Amino acid sequence: MTADEASGRPEDRVYIFDTTLRDGEQSPGIHLSTHDKVEIGHQLSRLGVDIVEAGFPITSPGDFEGVRAVSQEVPGITVAALARANEKDVTRAGEAVEPAERPRIHTFIATSDIHLAHKLRMDRAQVLAAAVDAVTLARSIVKDVEFSCEDATRSDREFVAEVVGAAIEAGATTINIPDTVGYTMPTEFQSFLLELYERVPALADIRLSVHCHNDLGLAVANSLAGVHVGARQVECCVNGIGERAGNASLEEIAMIFRTRAEDLNGLWSGIETTEITRASRLVSRLTGYPVQPNKAVVGRNAFAHEAGIHQHGVLRNPLTYEIMDAKSVGLAQSSIVLGKHSGRHALQNALAELGYELDRDELDAVFVRFKEVADKKGRLSAADLEALLGDEMRAEGADGMRLEALSFSGGSDETPTARVVVIDDEARREAQAAGDGPVDALMKAIDAALGTTGTLLEYAVSAITSGKDALGEARVVCDVNGRTVAGQSVSTDVLEASAIAYLRAVDASRSIAEGEEEAVAGGV
Repeated sequence: MTADEASGRPEDRVYIFDTTLRDGEQSPGIHLSTHDKVEIGHQLSRLGVDIVEAGFPITSPGDFEGVRAVSQEVPGITVAALARANEKDVTRAGEAVEPAERPRIHTFIATSDIHLAHKLRMDRAQVLAAAVDAVTLARSIVKDVEFSCEDATRSDREFVAEVVGAAIEAGATTINIPDTVGYTMPTEFQSFLLELYERVPALADIRLSVHCHNDLGLAVANSLAGVHVGARQVECCVNGIGERAGNASLEEIAMIFRTRAEDLNGLWSGIETTEITRASRLVSRLTGYPVQPNKAVVGRNAFAHEAGIHQHGVLRNPLTYEIMDAKSVGLAQSSIVLGKHSGRHALQNALAELGYELDRDELDAVFVRFKEVADKKGRLSAADLEALLGDEMRAEGADGMRLEALSFSGGSDETPTARVVVIDDEARREAQAAGDGPVDALMKAIDAALGTTGTLLEYAVSAITSGKDALGEARVVCDVNGRTVAGQSVSTDVLEASAIAYLRAVDASRSIAEGEEEAVAGGV
């Protein structure tokens, strides 16, 4: 139990609805396996998230399995599944969350005239009827039903009120008002919500939620504006990821509640803030989306001070230039250091200290990687261990595809050439190719081996820790056979990491292609 839970009034609690696994995954290039979703789900549970929106089950069998796996394997939280306002979507969502301790169906339909005319091709009466039918069906499947008016902030307020009132009457237990395109301003949003309370008296008896996008950089500000006028659920993502410019950042919302508690009139959340950094790093590694250095709360510069006058002040008293204690977000430096002579038991204890509980097979896989890296690097820190663990999680998601060997030749006066050996569903495939540089040559060699066509859109290499023996982490975003996908890997050799990252991007493209049953646009 957090300090806030011990002292806060129940009516002042703001519930945290995390949509990293649904809206976050809709970011370009992100493809989370079922295993990834379960791992993130467990960390969100440790973080104290109240509701986890695990996916959009109708979109593909893979997304359905991801939602169902989180429902089965992550106890103690509400698991939500998204569904458009139609019978097929709602039924499928209900099947996906059926194993959850606390299942929720989250159904939505757009209410703005621009969406009605150009996307739905429906009139207002049809939208109203679809909303009522969807909520009624969802309520017959589960007790907990959330309803959202997509693009609410660009909708006619009177029509939104009509739809919301009808949804509540049909059995909705949470009403969500999304700023789908990040268009609204804090005072405007407050005015909208206050008017909604006036027009729909029944709204006072259920939970109001806000879901704000960051297109104008106002997602957190708009979310706070909402809770100040009565909203008691905030929808957000770890690291602020999500479609386009992203969603409200979970860590920023949580630390505002902790840091400015005296100015929030008793509002509180159940987030265990010391788990924030671990959640941020896990999501970054499994999505392949790096955290910008100056990102609030979790960026690597969030507690760094370059200017001499700042350094002097912080050394004397951190409060001179820090409004948060690094330990409060789980950023305390760990003393864990393992070497090549460390055994399986030492590794298991170190991972347990970092918050990871592995079964025997998982520990065996990580131990093999640990020994390989320790032989090359000598000593591994806590950050190194977390990186290796994250890399093994990604490796488990690969569908029978791995890099067996690579070699490279090149120099300032010769064309870079790479040779790769790839194991693909037990078949051994070998190819060689030349390129403009070593990474380009590696990509072309992998394409030649697998018969794929890839274009590199983004490429980045970073060091996990400092020092010339640091592990290198490579990230690629590529267009592979017409799909934007991302891949990431860790190695003491950055070329090897780059090749594996690209191979994982190719594998993700293949998985998406195999799982596509229908194309679905949307989300709230």
